[in-house]
Amino acid sequence: MAQHEVIKNADSMIIAQIHKGYGVEIMAETQQYLVAQDVYLKSGIHIGTKFKTRYMSKFIYKTRPDGLSVLNLHKIDERIRIAANFLSQYEPKEILIVSRRENGWKAVKRFGKLIGCKFFAGRYPPGILTNPNLRNFIEAKVILVTDAWPDRNTVADAMKVGIPVVALCDTNNQTNNLDLVVPCNNKGKKSLGLFFYILATEYLRNRGELGKNEELSVPLEDFTDE
Repeated sequence: MAQHEVIKNADSMIIAQIHKGYGVEIMAETQQYLVAQDVYLKSGIHIGTKFKTRYMSKFIYKTRPDGLSVLNLHKIDERIRIAANFLSQYEPKEILIVSRRENGWKAVKRFGKLIGCKFFAGRYPPGILTNPNLRNFIEAKVILVTDAWPDRNTVADAMKVGIPVVALCDTNNQTNNLDLVVPCNNKGKKSLGLFFYILATEYLRNRGELGKNEELSVPLEDFTDE
């Protein structure tokens, strides 16, 4: 039976699974962020769009006078933590990262090379997950996309073969067919760079390849084009 037939509320079930399997408690409002708050704010990871979908409204902190929605930083940090814990259950070779959006290419490439997972920074070739007869056929057990709309071919293929999808979602994103949503600004270079920097750090720490207080071998700047 396919993954999406089994999981009727995948987002909630994955979170429950992570909290049970890793002993991770729902963060208190006072719990320390994964990075300093000012680092988050400078990246613009919390700045959304002037449009919002019904599902994403629960992640929105406020709407500014200019109409831009602002995402709740606490919820962003919490979901990044959950995504890192979930992905760390998989070997690097079982993970596929996809970004059609150009602003995410450098961050995706840096992340993929750093942890050793598969990635597509650019056009995703349709069918490579579903057609074993293709020369470039690959197998993956979990997928992360930087935006479910431009990466919709990846999401569609993942549905066909029952692979769970983790997706970065801005305020304007629909969340159909996604298994775990991470709210954030998924359009900015700095925002995407910071996300993948944190994700790499937490993934490697969870898998025991990086000490609790040890930093990555590459700086945050290497994940951005700045």
